[in-house]
Amino acid sequence: MRSILTTLHSKFIHPSLALPYLAAFCAEDCGELLIREFTVHEPKENVLAELLAEAPDSVAFSVYLWNRRETLELVDALHAVRPALRIVLGGPEVSFEGAALFHRHPGVTAVVCGEGELPFRGLLGAWTRNEAPGEIPRLLWRDATGVRQNADAPPLADLDRIPSPFTQGLVDLSRGFVYYETSRGCPYTCAFCMSSLDARVRSFSMERIRHDLGWLMARKVPKIKLVDRTFNYDPARTRDIFAYILKHNRASHFHFEIGAHLLEEETLTLLEKVPEGMFQFEIGVQSTLPATLDAIGRQTSLERLEANVRRLRRQGNIRLHLDLIAGLPGEGYQQFLASIDRVAALAPHHLQIEPVKLLPGSPLRAAAAKHGLCSDPNPPYAVLATADLSFAELERLRGIGRLLDLTFNSGRFHHFLEGLQKACSSLGQGLGRLEAFWQKSGRFRHPLSQRSLFEGAWHFAKETFDGTVGKELEERIAYDFALTERVVPGNVPAFFDTELTDTEMQAVRDRVRREAASLKGLPVKIQYFSAAFTRLPNLRKRTVLLFLYLTQAGKGMTVREFRLE
Repeated sequence: MRSILTTLHSKFIHPSLALPYLAAFCAEDCGELLIREFTVHEPKENVLAELLAEAPDSVAFSVYLWNRRETLELVDALHAVRPALRIVLGGPEVSFEGAALFHRHPGVTAVVCGEGELPFRGLLGAWTRNEAPGEIPRLLWRDATGVRQNADAPPLADLDRIPSPFTQGLVDLSRGFVYYETSRGCPYTCAFCMSSLDARVRSFSMERIRHDLGWLMARKVPKIKLVDRTFNYDPARTRDIFAYILKHNRASHFHFEIGAHLLEEETLTLLEKVPEGMFQFEIGVQSTLPATLDAIGRQTSLERLEANVRRLRRQGNIRLHLDLIAGLPGEGYQQFLASIDRVAALAPHHLQIEPVKLLPGSPLRAAAAKHGLCSDPNPPYAVLATADLSFAELERLRGIGRLLDLTFNSGRFHHFLEGLQKACSSLGQGLGRLEAFWQKSGRFRHPLSQRSLFEGAWHFAKETFDGTVGKELEERIAYDFALTERVVPGNVPAFFDTELTDTEMQAVRDRVRREAASLKGLPVKIQYFSAAFTRLPNLRKRTVLLFLYLTQAGKGMTVREFRLE
């Protein structure tokens, strides 16, 4: 029997982790197994043709939020072309639907519920022996009499029973990016998260973890993203893995999802040894409102989380990505803006805002009516209104999230955001005003070039703030632009003051000549731009700033700034 294990990724760079694990566990007992990966952007007809060209006896799809619609369309098309083809679905998007899914899609033969290794191997093994699936736990399947739903059962207890899909050559390393897991489950019970359904944490053995990580690091995989829901749930285990990576890693970058409040002194001390750029931590703050955290069952100490993030930020060697979730029970618009202020004050490298998703099977979805939550019935099931947030307010928060990506997370608007926070006495309030302007002027409707972003911020400052405050913001925008992008003579944005006196122009030429002489003989291209500023912090009077743009092949552009007083 020939089976294809397949999925549709949101981007080509994303490799599958589930399919190689399933293939490794099924091994030789389940016939011939092929892994085929596509993206949701490929034409349906192309994917259909590639699957059918393999002449499979069964096709198994891994189904997620981002590919549900496209996957089910493929299921219907496969059934129309080959009615006898056995089609299996698995993954979080189909684990909680029951028999209704079979009625809507007559091509579906079986659905694997929850963790897939045990039921999927049982299913393919039965088909390979020309037997019916029988009583295989956590399986729904169709026969001539209808849909049968087998009993529930615990997932695999000993994760080491799954052979390494990496050493078996089942994982595509050519994309420069792999997912990896050292554990399954989560000790916490956050109501919005599917991991809350599996409170028991199961870890691979340290021997297995070292073996897999060592294999990946030896091949210098550029990026390894660990998908453990709370990687550092066990401090001793965490330190063991960190220490192993620090000893053996030469070229890989690692991404971990951690609970910052769980970091203790010994781990923090070890993290001081991490080379800059090797680790990134994703930290779910979600909300800074205690009542909201209680409502979703999130057990955390905000004070300890903040203290540990500040310490990591002072060390400066680990990139920090912090998350907030909009639309959680009990948190209104103004309270969420206060959460933005509190988290932004920690100076993360990236601050993400996402609306909460009421995932099928999640406790929060079951309690939606109790909390007054209204959500989109289709993927990604984003909340649309709550008892504390109207649809319009949620849209405003979504817009603020987009503006954070364009400004805060891009790293290109540091001085403007600093001035905006000062002008509004709150970064959250300032972003709220910027969002209202962006929405009114239609700037959310189309992609904007980098220059258009700065020009939009400049128009906002001009139209929103009067006098000295507005002028200072305009200069901050100009300053950020000059540090971000080479200003081209003859195409200078209107927010610069380029009217320099003869004396100032001579000072610019003299400084450029001195700097060029100091770089003589180096393979560097030198370009420059100068403008006058009067209201930037630490300027006592009108000052000409000279920006020297140095470009070197293969190294990009660096900017040097000189103040000519």
